[in-house]
Amino acid sequence: MRWSDWRRHFEVNRRRPLPEGLERAEEVPAAWRPALAKSLATFQLGEAGEGRIAHEIERARVPGIDADYRAALKLFVAEEGRHGRILGVMVRALGGKLAARNWTERLFVFGRRLLGLRLKLTVLLVAEVVGGAFYGLLASRLPAGGLRRGLEEICEDEQHHLDYHGEFFARQGWGVPLRAAWQVAWWSLALAAMGVVLVDHRRTLRTMGIPLTEATRAFLGLVREAASHLPLFPAGAPVPAERG
Repeated sequence: MRWSDWRRHFEVNRRRPLPEGLERAEEVPAAWRPALAKSLATFQLGEAGEGRIAHEIERARVPGIDADYRAALKLFVAEEGRHGRILGVMVRALGGKLAARNWTERLFVFGRRLLGLRLKLTVLLVAEVVGGAFYGLLASRLPAGGLRRGLEEICEDEQHHLDYHGEFFARQGWGVPLRAAWQVAWWSLALAAMGVVLVDHRRTLRTMGIPLTEATRAFLGLVREAASHLPLFPAGAPVPAERG
């Protein structure tokens, strides 16, 4: 897709109303609600905290981006804020409270502020992957109702976000050494984030009957999919022959 297509995609999404039924959680078993509310409150912090990068993109001089990309990135940030509002309604419906701070959210913020724009976008993509996998796992267990519909809509958005950010990295024009370095950074960050989420939200997974093996497979599937946007060897490049 062209960046103008992505901009139009986010513009159309911006006009959507919030999913219906978010404020009602009667269908959710009472025993699940405390842990589920706590987990969603943690993710709500992350969904609502991407505003800095929308300002930084105006000053960035990076290959492969233009005015449409900058506009699309700002709309993406607004869409993340919408996800935060959806999750906030869910948390209150479950009888929980929104969180002011959380150590995992602070960890992601620290990572986003480390170096340049590309690393910040890599960390952002990691957050999209772990969030999308976690929401999908929860939705797979929730009974039909507003909360499941809300999480399924966020999952669909996160899949588009993965494609959007993946396209940015695919357009960087890196040779094999930089691609290899990105793959190492990607897998290191993604696996660390996956471990953090599995530990921090183990109570919710256990309460909702989601085995650790199933959760791990879901995370690894999306991590691999994101990594495939920037394969080690560019299309048409010769793959070095194995020695020996």
